[in-house]
Amino acid sequence: MARLKGLFWPRSLQGQLLLAIALALLLAQGISAALLYRAQAERREAALVHTAALRLFGAAREEGLIGGEFRHPGRRIDRATERGLRVESSAQAPLLASDSRYDHAEEELREIIAGQGLQVGKVVIAARPISDDARLVQRMERRARMLGRDPERPHHLMVAAIELPEAGKWLTVRVPVPRGEPAMIGTLIAQTLLLYALMVFAIALIVRQITKPLAALTTRLETFAANRDTHGQLEPEGPDDVRRLIVAHNAMEQRIAALLDEKDVMLGAIGHDLKTPLAALRVRIESVEDEGERARMAATIEDITHSLDDILSLARVGRPSDPLEPTELNALVGQVAEEFEDMGEPVSFAPSARMVLPLRATWARRAVRNLVVNALRYGGAARIAVERIDGHALIRIEDDGPGIPADQIEAMMQPFTRGEPSRNSATGGAGLGLTLARAIAEQHGGALTLANRLDAQGRVAGLTATLSLPLA
Repeated sequence: MARLKGLFWPRSLQGQLLLAIALALLLAQGISAALLYRAQAERREAALVHTAALRLFGAAREEGLIGGEFRHPGRRIDRATERGLRVESSAQAPLLASDSRYDHAEEELREIIAGQGLQVGKVVIAARPISDDARLVQRMERRARMLGRDPERPHHLMVAAIELPEAGKWLTVRVPVPRGEPAMIGTLIAQTLLLYALMVFAIALIVRQITKPLAALTTRLETFAANRDTHGQLEPEGPDDVRRLIVAHNAMEQRIAALLDEKDVMLGAIGHDLKTPLAALRVRIESVEDEGERARMAATIEDITHSLDDILSLARVGRPSDPLEPTELNALVGQVAEEFEDMGEPVSFAPSARMVLPLRATWARRAVRNLVVNALRYGGAARIAVERIDGHALIRIEDDGPGIPADQIEAMMQPFTRGEPSRNSATGGAGLGLTLARAIAEQHGGALTLANRLDAQGRVAGLTATLSLPLA
């Protein structure tokens, strides 16, 4: 069902509005046309009933059962049809097994006859197929021979009969019911289509006035999210509500860009100002005579330098200076794995088929390297695999560590959050490795996900970090 909806239901706001309104208008116009046609049919039926009433009244007057003239009831009467109708007299009700009674029309005929002062018993009106009336078929055949062609056949017969208790007989008139009027149907269809087309066209213009600036705003948001470019802001257009939205977005965009610029400048200044005294400290510790103390001081300075590098990298990842270049993913990941293998680390790599995708190679290596370091630090080993799934390249790094509690997985990717709660540099870094890896994945339009791996008994057997990158 969802797949069928995706095939026939548009994804855009403009398409959904137009389709919904078009379907509603089509339904409304169809109902309106059906009601008009029904009203026309009811008026035609009423005219036939009054025509039959006039002819039956005339026959009763000819037999002396009533005097005076037929008082017009305000309904249309087909005089031409009335003059061609014959009234028949019989001792029994003229109903056949194939007749279908018109209960509502019988009540109407009774009221008309009673309004003329004629007392009747039962009143019958029924629909009868043409083929069941032998006399009418004979008359039509004679007329066809006289004209040399077949006249237009009526759709069916309306058999109207009244019982005259005083005379002890029934008066019956058979009224031909014409087929549906093609002109009327054609007019209704043309009217419906014309109104439908005009209304859909007018609504399409209005919807376009709303959706066009919204589409431009969406494109602008995507551009800003990708590169934080504040150039080429949108000009407010469309209805007042949409214009206000665009103005508010422009103001918000400028404010966000200013804050990000301020953050980058601040972090850059911090990194520059701290690296200079750190370099001086490296020189000064050479004068420390105790070799062990000197090594510990050098390690501390190195940790601070690495933390500064991570902070500055996180600040620069949103505004990379190097362009996207076609890169063979297996080769890139294989280089990272070789680096750790050369250092004697338990890292294995399972390549896949060749995959070339646009990457910033330096940043991509940094993301994979951070994930491998985490796997080695908390799991003791790292297994790397690359595969292609649904238009994405997936880099999976598995370890055999204790995993992460499910309610803390998202928190672990926040800045300065570590799996080992102490701040001991021997058991972990500054807590920026996963944050930086996720930022690099999002920079390429991808994502980073963490999931615990379970064994056959349902126990946590390690953690799987998956770096997903779009192939195009």
